[in-house]
Amino acid sequence: MVTPTETETMPQPHKFDLTAKNCEFLDRHLTFPLLEFLCIKAIYNKQEMLEFILDTVNKTNMIDYIMDTRKRLNLGDEMPEELNQRKTKVLQTLKELQSEVAPIMKATEILKNSEMMKDSKTFLNVLQKDYNFKSENVESAYKLAKYLYECGNYQDSTSYLYFCLLVMSPNDKNYLNVLWGKLAAEILILNWSSALEDLSRLREFIDNSNFTPMQALQQRTWLIHWGVLVFFNHPKGRDLIIEMFLNKPLYLNAIQTMCPHILRYLATAVIINRQKRNALKDLIKVIQQESYNYRDPITEFLECLYVNFNFEQARMKLHECQTVILNDFFIVSCLDEFVENARLMIFETFCRIHQCITISMFADKLNMKPHDAECWIVNLIRNARLNAKIDSKLGHVVMGTPPLSPYQQLVEKIDSLSVRSEHLAGLVDRKNKQKNQESIDSWKYY
Repeated sequence: MVTPTETETMPQPHKFDLTAKNCEFLDRHLTFPLLEFLCIKAIYNKQEMLEFILDTVNKTNMIDYIMDTRKRLNLGDEMPEELNQRKTKVLQTLKELQSEVAPIMKATEILKNSEMMKDSKTFLNVLQKDYNFKSENVESAYKLAKYLYECGNYQDSTSYLYFCLLVMSPNDKNYLNVLWGKLAAEILILNWSSALEDLSRLREFIDNSNFTPMQALQQRTWLIHWGVLVFFNHPKGRDLIIEMFLNKPLYLNAIQTMCPHILRYLATAVIINRQKRNALKDLIKVIQQESYNYRDPITEFLECLYVNFNFEQARMKLHECQTVILNDFFIVSCLDEFVENARLMIFETFCRIHQCITISMFADKLNMKPHDAECWIVNLIRNARLNAKIDSKLGHVVMGTPPLSPYQQLVEKIDSLSVRSEHLAGLVDRKNKQKNQESIDSWKYY
């Protein structure tokens, strides 16, 4: 429940599968949905995957999950004596931890509907004055929350973790662990609104803490991977992932330094988000910079289309993209949207170069039948209000290319200036810190 732990050895990775890389930066419990997804997809040997899941879940207190996995491996329907003893011990420890925090939790229930719960300082004062609250009680609540998490009881764990956040000082030794644990638990119970709030709180804490540069880089790398889980499930996530991963220099630097494979998810977000097309230029620049380090069909699709203008290659890459997305837990739900928007990007780019095109030729480039392609283009022109006409007799699409509106030009310039300004501010800040450090070091010689 704290920060990501050591990663067990997974089966050899399938081509383009990022599960092994992603799991290096996830808490053990967060890996279970990914591993179960791979079992369903059957891109690995199922027996090997189940053995890996059993090995992983054995390091937790999720006894029922262990037993279920044993049954799937045909290791017997009866619970071994060792597991029976473990279950008894887990239940006993849980009972002891619950008894330690019972008085404080009773007070919390009484105050639950009170205005005091909204203000941490007032709430803590009332607990100390009226309920004899002590610092040991916080430690007990944290231990119980962590134990419940290890048992797979994420819902109850979030309640105790929320209590810890209310009464804990940010200087507390367990505060960072509580932030990570709360985020993980909210993700596992699919509470995406709270998960996004926890993600923002954790990011603020990391960005404003006195970590060493290496520690901060490591923390941001973990946050990036956990963030992908949130961003692709929250309604606002497709905007926020671009804002955080592409427009925040510290996080873009972390991606380029530690995890360039995250470019797959950033590229997917830009492709499916029509409102963020102005991010394409910056994204493609990063993809080209990292192409020696990481490539996959999704990043290559953008290169083929916007760098090489190779439409045939882009068409082939789009076909590969569908296979990649189908087998990626993070973005599998985006498949239809991705294909639709990728086809739109091919269409728009092709039409900028060729004002008049034949529907049959375009159908081939979109992997569609001519009739389906014509219907798709008609709907696209109607819904997107594109400046285009179809000549059904000749089977042609004639495109007009109106200039970008002054409003859109202004928006793109502002976005670009915002990113550059933040980058310059970061450089100035680092220069000042370096200068101050040099001044301090020079004083040591006197």
